[in-house]
Amino acid sequence: MKRKLKVSTRSWRLKEPFVIARGSRTTANVIVVELEGDGHVGRGEAVGVTYRGETIDELIKQVSQAQGVVEAGASRTELLHFLPAGGARNAIDAAMWDLEAKQSGIPAWKSAKMKSGDSVETAITIGMRSVDAYETAARQLSGHPWIKIKVAKDDPVAAVAAVRRAAPKSRLIVDANQAWELDDLIKFAPELEKLGVALLEQPLAVGRDEGLAGVRCPIPICADESVNTIDDLAHLVGRYSFINIKLDKTGGLTSALTLAHAAQDCGFRLMSGCMVASSLAMAPAMILAQMCEINDLDGPMLLAEDWPGGIRCDLGKMQPPWPDFWG
Repeated sequence: MKRKLKVSTRSWRLKEPFVIARGSRTTANVIVVELEGDGHVGRGEAVGVTYRGETIDELIKQVSQAQGVVEAGASRTELLHFLPAGGARNAIDAAMWDLEAKQSGIPAWKSAKMKSGDSVETAITIGMRSVDAYETAARQLSGHPWIKIKVAKDDPVAAVAAVRRAAPKSRLIVDANQAWELDDLIKFAPELEKLGVALLEQPLAVGRDEGLAGVRCPIPICADESVNTIDDLAHLVGRYSFINIKLDKTGGLTSALTLAHAAQDCGFRLMSGCMVASSLAMAPAMILAQMCEINDLDGPMLLAEDWPGGIRCDLGKMQPPWPDFWG
């Protein structure tokens, strides 16, 4: 089956600067892969994993390296042997899922053996800011069922307390993006539990989380940067309750589903996550989200614009974009 692959770039402007412990950004720069076959076009979008050193130029280079085998008809499973886990493989994998759905008429969620392709509930993120600004932002989002709060090491309890005052009914996720030490976790966790925090995401740096095995934390802890592929699971057992699966980290929906099933077999609870990107990047993640207890797929909600016909979201409820937009 002869196919034609194209790759381009796009820069999405954000509604406001997105600030986390590692830095800030005002745009989301992505690659877009289009895969044409039999009169149909499948699409995929990816950001890459910037904290692992992936750049847009590197993603384009990797897509170009795989172009020949993809155009010659390589399958999603075969793609796993041609490219490493990361944004380039994710974008191609998503385009393959989309093209297969359009060619077969079978929705991607059915091919993925999900029980349904229903709407999912997502958290919405508040980036780092002053305490007063946390409260202002949370007041505007108080109708959302889940709010995720980006914090640093300096007084995260005050930030979370401000959000809780403004959004008393929302469930809260606190994400430190590796900014804490073990002593910080032991200090902050009891106060955050009192504020009703439901999940702590990646409090400690990758490679410095051994101490979690000896900590009885009152709040479940989720691995994010510490988990990329199935190979990371063994290290996480006994340290984390949840893992956050992102398609850019795993290198696509195909490998993300494999990771999700293996993680469940190891006793982990599942969260789906995203890089800041558009509905095109979130659409395949919504299939993974059907398996997950917590979802953080708010990328399109942080953008000033999105693809026409993309995901609709009302107070945290994401409506699937299939079949017309993707999959």
